[in-house]
Amino acid sequence: MKYKTGMFGGSFDPLHTGHIHDIIRAASMCEELYVMISWCEGRESTSKELRYRWLHNSCRHLPNVKLRLVEDKAVDKEAYNTDYFWEKGAADIKGVIGKPIDAVFCGTDYLGTSRFESLYCPESEIIYFDRQEVPVSSTDIRKWAFDNWDYIPAVCRPYYAGKVLVVGGESTGKSTLVKNLALAYNTCCVEEVGRDVTDFAGGEEWMIAEDFHQILLRHKVKELDALKACSRVLFVDTDALTTRFYSRFLLCGEEEIRQCEALADAITALNSYDLILFLEPTVEFVQDGTRNERIAADREKYSRQIKELFEQKGLSYVSLAGDYLERFNRAKLLIKEKLGLDTRW
Repeated sequence: MKYKTGMFGGSFDPLHTGHIHDIIRAASMCEELYVMISWCEGRESTSKELRYRWLHNSCRHLPNVKLRLVEDKAVDKEAYNTDYFWEKGAADIKGVIGKPIDAVFCGTDYLGTSRFESLYCPESEIIYFDRQEVPVSSTDIRKWAFDNWDYIPAVCRPYYAGKVLVVGGESTGKSTLVKNLALAYNTCCVEEVGRDVTDFAGGEEWMIAEDFHQILLRHKVKELDALKACSRVLFVDTDALTTRFYSRFLLCGEEEIRQCEALADAITALNSYDLILFLEPTVEFVQDGTRNERIAADREKYSRQIKELFEQKGLSYVSLAGDYLERFNRAKLLIKEKLGLDTRW
C-alpha cells in the first residue's frame, strides 16, 4: 500500500457508480480509507441512514474501508461553498479520523482550484480521479433518475424505481395487463398472491382469516423483493385494499374481518404508488374456475365498492375502460405522462 491513511469524502446524495470507481481505486492505495459522508438535516434528497446503507453494502467486501459521518449546518449547497464551511468541514473530518491523513482523494472537477490543497496540504497528498471516466453526477440523478439508471448502483435502485399499481374487480384483465406492461418496459412485475392461496384452501368458500393474512403479508414481501430486481419501473397486480374488500366479502366473523381490515389498512399506509390504474369491467368475464359468480352477476356494483375503498383512503386512480388493446395503449400514455417514462431510453 502506498498510503497508510486515506480520505475520500462527499455527500453521496445519491451514491453512483462514479463514486464506487473512486472508492475502489482509493482503497487499493491505502491501508485504511475513510469514506466521509457529509450530511445536513433537511437539505439533502436522501437521508443519511439510506446513504450509509448504500455505501455499507457497496464497500463491505473491502475491509480497509471505514465509513464515518460528518455534519454541516449550511442551509443549502451554495451556502456550503464558502471558505467557512469548507474549513470547518476539513477540521471536523480530521477530528473524526483522529490520525494523520496521508492522502486525500477527490475528483478532477476541483483540479486547479487549490481547494483541497489549501485545506489538507502539506500534511496530505492530494490525488485526483478523472470525473469524466464515469460521466454522471449526483445532481444528474436527482434531476432525472431514469435517464441515468445504468449509473445507479443496484442497492440504490429500489429508492428511485417507479411503481404502477393495477387494480379492479375479478376478470378485468389485471394479470394480463401487468405482464404485458412488464414485458413492454423490460422490467418485472408482482403477480397477485391470492390465486395460489385460494387454490391451496380448496376454493373461496373454504378460505379462513389466516389465508387473507398470508395474502397481505406475502404480497408486500414480494413487492419489496421485486423492487430490487426491476428496471426503472415495477408493475404490481392488486393491492392490500383489494384484499380488504374480499375479506369482508368472503369471511363471516366480524372479529376476523376487523383483523384483516386492520392489517390491510396498515399495509396500505406503508404503500405508495406513482400511478394507480383501475380496470373497469368492460371486457368479457372469464370463469376460470376460481372466480366468484356473485361478482360476475353484478360486476359494476363490486367495482364501485373497491373504488370506494381507494377514495376513502384518499388514493387517486385513473380508470381504464375499453378492450385489451385500448387499455394497453392508454396505460403507456399515462406512464409517460405521470412518470416521464417511455418504452425507449
